Amino acid sequence: MDIIPGDILEMKKEHPCGDRRWLVLRVGMDFRLRCQGCGREVMIPRKKAEKSLKKIIRSGGSEQ
Repeated sequence: MDIIPGDILEMKKEHPCGDRRWLVLRVGMDFRLRCQGCGREVMIPRKKAEKSLKKIIRSGGSEQ
């Protein structure tokens, strides 16, 4: 998958705050993501993130 910092990922499951959207801060073997609802930052393995991904919203505004 071609995910770059600045993209917003919409996940299948909600974060406990109720939001599904996460901003990508760093990519590599792990992703550093920031919740768009509460601002919480987490690092999750790339494989887990790609598995639970529903939609990619590009930083330019287009969706994939």
